[in-house]
Amino acid sequence: MQTIDKFNFAGKKAIVRVDFNVPLDEAGHITDDTRIRGALPTLKKILANGGALIIMSHMGKPKGKVNPKMSLGQITDAVAAALGTPVKFAPDCTKAADAAAALKPGEVLMLENLRFYPEEEGKPVGIEKDDPAYEAAKKEMKARQKDFAKTLASYADCYVNDAFGTAHRKHASTAVIADYFDADHKMLGYLMEKEVQAVDNVLKDIKRPFTAIMGGSKVSTKIGIIENLMDKVDNLILCGGMTYTFAKAQGGHVGNSICEEDKLQLALDIMAKAKAKGVNLVLGTDCVAADAFSNDAHTQVVPANAIPEGWEGLDAGPETRKAFADAIKGAKTILWNGPAGVFEFDNFTAGSRAIADAIAEATANGAFSLIGGGDSVACINKFGMADKVSYISTGGGALLEAIEGKVLPGIAAIRGEE
Repeated sequence: MQTIDKFNFAGKKAIVRVDFNVPLDEAGHITDDTRIRGALPTLKKILANGGALIIMSHMGKPKGKVNPKMSLGQITDAVAAALGTPVKFAPDCTKAADAAAALKPGEVLMLENLRFYPEEEGKPVGIEKDDPAYEAAKKEMKARQKDFAKTLASYADCYVNDAFGTAHRKHASTAVIADYFDADHKMLGYLMEKEVQAVDNVLKDIKRPFTAIMGGSKVSTKIGIIENLMDKVDNLILCGGMTYTFAKAQGGHVGNSICEEDKLQLALDIMAKAKAKGVNLVLGTDCVAADAFSNDAHTQVVPANAIPEGWEGLDAGPETRKAFADAIKGAKTILWNGPAGVFEFDNFTAGSRAIADAIAEATANGAFSLIGGGDSVACINKFGMADKVSYISTGGGALLEAIEGKVLPGIAAIRGEE
């Protein structure tokens, strides 16, 4: 497989898929440029080599229609400032041939939002799945997607995918385009390489003990990940809102706490499976309960299986925090996805903070720690501890699907895998 370090970009035009889906304020100004900064090593490498750069990305969910509020034209100046060189803009992805051909080494062109074109996602627009004509429309759209990808590919000599956040999507710019470049002219960018290596460290090159922390409100959204991890981890911490589904499944009372009534048997099955596989399953035994879903609510610490009526569990209690920390501190591989409580409220951050502190301590003692998923990343950033863990993933959905054991089309297309 070709690598960005080995490839010589001198005199070449490189089309690079990045994830510049950055948040904007009402005036169109970027409020968090993390994703732009993350792509800079790849983009600067190409320019430093004497290559010309064609940048493509999506922004938001325009669903195949032009929406000025999601135009990448709003961020060209910010990208230019980050790169330290002017950035030209192509307002139509399908009519950028002349602008691309005119690029000289060291010059940069950014294409308009890829998702202004329904061909990017390859889904029929304006027709429901239960419509008899849907399959024919889907087939036609797939053909149009190939043509769109072929047009994008025609602008460049090589293709670089550095958008891990969309690697789980088989879109024109993330996977289909790779078909139009041979193995020596397509590669992962630096950010993608780091993400793939981080996932491999957690799932393939495991140093034991391995502790995974899965939080979030629902068991149902994490079941695939939990089941895949069962064959890999030594300790599995399940926290957050799903705590109360497990508590109720065992006959407990959870008051007004979030609880998936139709997943009680699933919770019991997970407990049985962990026991059968010798996995140390760590569940909350106590919680900080509140009389309202509010930062200013009255609180009390109660057993997680004996929450009074009218109260709801919003954070892990002191005993639970200690149990979580004990399972984390001795680990050599750590994966964290999902907070232990409603960390957005300052009065309910203690559980998530205890997890973060324990991960930081284990990392300082030589563990590899991977943090992924929007809420966990937000947690770490809120606590100012981003520099105390091994790696923070930029891809929420992509990371979760990788952990679940699924093949990511954006990576498979570069590696030549199915």
